[in-house]
Amino acid sequence: MKKKWTGERLETFVFDATTVEHLHRYGIVMPFIQNKVVLDIACGEGYGSKLISLKAQEVIAVDIDLETIENAQTKYVSPNLTFIQGSADKIPVKSNYIDIVISFETIEHHDKHEEMLIEIKRVLKPGGILIMSSPEKTSEISFNKFHVKELSKAEFTKLIARHFKHYKIYNQKIVYGSLVTPVENSSAGFEYQDGDYQQINTYKEIKNNVFNLCIANDHSELDLPYSFFDGSDILIKNLIKPYTNSRIYKLSTFIKGLLPF
Repeated sequence: MKKKWTGERLETFVFDATTVEHLHRYGIVMPFIQNKVVLDIACGEGYGSKLISLKAQEVIAVDIDLETIENAQTKYVSPNLTFIQGSADKIPVKSNYIDIVISFETIEHHDKHEEMLIEIKRVLKPGGILIMSSPEKTSEISFNKFHVKELSKAEFTKLIARHFKHYKIYNQKIVYGSLVTPVENSSAGFEYQDGDYQQINTYKEIKNNVFNLCIANDHSELDLPYSFFDGSDILIKNLIKPYTNSRIYKLSTFIKGLLPF
């Protein structure tokens, strides 16, 4: 319930920059999950696992919090979607079962990073893919009280390199939306995306990073696309939501027309 929200996990009544960042990350995995067996760890509220289930063969969604899992089991019901309580360093999935592991904003919430990567390698099929994100560490003390151990880009890269033969690191930052680009030049195409908690749309058109992402496996080199998630409507919705006075609403609408997006 909204009244119990602590701010640790993204909920579907939240419309802000974090919403855009998370939806964009789920959006860019869509080309990889078609008819695949996917593990979402840690799944949180469950909206992302539900989005994945629209295209995947099977989705196993794991989170350490029992109440979160029970709520997700009730809210998101699909024959190919299973929610299970479990931890990232002891994943409740049999070995060599998963095609793709997705883990967004998880690893900074604990300090068992090596154990988590070992478990991910265990559950992945040979040649399976990991797509993971982690916030960039800007200081030794995190601004987020729920973060236990953040990683810098260099630390994140070294961790992935210890466990996967092939990997590429990407940056993500809010720029009136969310932009993901490779650290090094890539032949991958550019994607333009928008959407909400129910559906993500992808179109083949159109320094100081905040997050690092990777894609890694042992089989071959892989690319994520250059991509931008259009979050202007979500950000504006959050700005005008608290106001009920019609004159203030009209002013907010007028301001929206002046913004460069």
